[in-house]
Amino acid sequence: MIQSSELILNPDGSVYHLNLKPENIAHDIIFVGDQNRVEKITQFFDSVEFSTQKREFKTQTGMFKGKRFTVMSTGIGPDNIDIVVNELDALVNIDLETRQPKKELTSLNIIRIGTSGSLHADIPVDSFVMSKFGLGLDNMLRSYLIDEVSNEKIEDAFVSHTNWDLRKGKPYVIACSEKLEKVIESDKMHKGITATAGGFYGPQGRVLRLNIQDESLNSKMDNFTFENNRITNLEMETAAIYGLSALLGHHALSLNAIIANRANGTFSADPYKAVDALIAYTLDKLATN
Repeated sequence: MIQSSELILNPDGSVYHLNLKPENIAHDIIFVGDQNRVEKITQFFDSVEFSTQKREFKTQTGMFKGKRFTVMSTGIGPDNIDIVVNELDALVNIDLETRQPKKELTSLNIIRIGTSGSLHADIPVDSFVMSKFGLGLDNMLRSYLIDEVSNEKIEDAFVSHTNWDLRKGKPYVIACSEKLEKVIESDKMHKGITATAGGFYGPQGRVLRLNIQDESLNSKMDNFTFENNRITNLEMETAAIYGLSALLGHHALSLNAIIANRANGTFSADPYKAVDALIAYTLDKLATN
C-alpha cells in the first residue's frame, strides 16, 4: 500500500495539487503552461462538463466533435511537470481507496501546446515546431531510473559538443510518442530537438546582473546536430513531460507556436493568432484520429 505521506489526497478524495478525481479527466489531455490559455482551447469545445482550479493548476473537461478532452494548465517548469504527470498517473493507475497500483494500467495521451522561441533563422515566428526529442538541461528526471527510456548516444554527443560541465548534472534525452507523432505530423511542422531548461534567465543564457556558467551555451546549441536532428527551440517543460510519460507508460507529444526568433531578434506581431492556429489544427487532428 502507498502511504498517505507519499500519495497525498484532499479530504474529498481528490489528488492533492490538481484537486481532481478519476472521473474528472479524459484519456486525451492537453497541457498548456498558462492557466489563462485553458479557456482559449475549451472555447472551441461543444460543451464543458467540469472545471476546477487549485493554485496554477486549472482543469476543464468537455467534448469536441464527439471526443472527450481534458485541458490543464501546468504552470512553468519541470518541477511542476513532476507534480502534474505523477498525479494524473495516480488518477488512472492507482486505486485511490486501497492505495494500490491497478493490475490493468491505462495509457493517457498527453499533448502539450505551448509557445517558444526558435534558435534558428529558418524557423520563423508564427511557425509550428514538433519536438521529436526533449533534451533536459534541468536535471529533474535524474531523480528517477531513466536508462531504459533515455537516448544515451544523443546525451553523450551533446555533452561532448558543448563541453558540458557535469557539475550541473548530465543532460537527458527522451523521444516523443511515435503514435502521437503520426497523428499530428504534417508539412506545417518543423521537427527537431526541444531543449528544456530549469529556469528562464541564467539557464536559458539570459544575463541581467548575474554572470552565468557558460556564456556561449546557446551558440553551441545552435549548431548541434545528431543524425539530422538539430535543436529547434528552448523552453521549460517538454523533456520532463516526455521522460515521466515514457517511464509511466503514457504517450506524449509537445507542440509549440514559435512567437520569438532568438537568431534574428524578431517577435510575432500577433502571438495570440499563432497560438490559436496551432490549437485549432491540433484539436482537429486529435478529434479525427
